[in-house]
Amino acid sequence: MNTLDQRILAALQANARIKNVDLSRELGVAPSTVLERVRRLEEQGWIEGYRALVSPEKLGLTIQSFVAVILDRHEVDAIQAFEQGIQQVPYVRICYHVAGRFDYLLHVVARDLEHLGELIKNQIASIPGIGKVESFPIYSEVQPDKGWPIAEDLAESPTKEGQNAQKDDP
Repeated sequence: MNTLDQRILAALQANARIKNVDLSRELGVAPSTVLERVRRLEEQGWIEGYRALVSPEKLGLTIQSFVAVILDRHEVDAIQAFEQGIQQVPYVRICYHVAGRFDYLLHVVARDLEHLGELIKNQIASIPGIGKVESFPIYSEVQPDKGWPIAEDLAESPTKEGQNAQKDDP
């Protein structure tokens, strides 16, 4: 991972549909170099995939909420039951297992406040092993997801293989 690779990652996070020739022009390197680098970043797992950012409003999903879950017991069967159950709720975008006051933090989308209430009551809180559910409806998005931070010190971070990446790797 070097500075050119970082610049490629940052550019693809901002616009994954950028044409190779345009990206190479933006970076000031040959299109073949960019193509080779992108393929290598994909093969090494730096780039996990590509997706479109879809408008939730166009889908009729006008409300988002964080939902915090506390399990009634912290045993393997309760944890597995919750994790399997939550994966069956399509309106849960993300589920994190967290430390602290709550056991799980979910990002949930819904058509409206009534739908959110139904989701929480009928689909989330009904999963076996849940002790408490608390919701935090989102008023506004102050800072949108801009992708992962790609900093200069990333070039010196260990790779997944446990080897240090080279700054001046061709």
